[in-house]
Amino acid sequence: MAEKIDKLDSRILHILQENSKITNLELSKRIGLSPAPTLERVKKLENNGVIESYHAKVNPEALGLQVRTFVLVSLAWQKENALENFMKQIEEINEISECYIITGDADFLLKIICKDLASYEKLLFKTLSQIEQIERLKTLMTLSVIKDKKVLPFAYE
Repeated sequence: MAEKIDKLDSRILHILQENSKITNLELSKRIGLSPAPTLERVKKLENNGVIESYHAKVNPEALGLQVRTFVLVSLAWQKENALENFMKQIEEINEISECYIITGDADFLLKIICKDLASYEKLLFKTLSQIEQIERLKTLMTLSVIKDKKVLPFAYE
């Protein structure tokens, strides 16, 4: 069961999702609590698994990663150990940044980030299509990003 999140914890979570590099001193000022109890609350949120980790948000375009796609994958379930073998192979492909089991017209949704269309084409034909557990692939090419929000939809106040 999830740990009870009070108003102060909620404000801490909201602020840290917006800027995880904020100092404990600045965080304590923003929530109206002294630094020691603020740090104690953050540590409790970490220890209880509410805060899993801290990350730098990197601009893919700044690194020359121009192509972002989503790929719908349908598995060939009749193949022995299809799910386990598929998941092992997907884990090894660095361009796949996210993988979800889904409902609907496919079994999985992959988020893929590549340098350019040529590298995506190579990944699609030389890597993904060679995974024998995959029955069907459908690419959804992104054109631009409209919203990329990292703050979870939780009642923070």
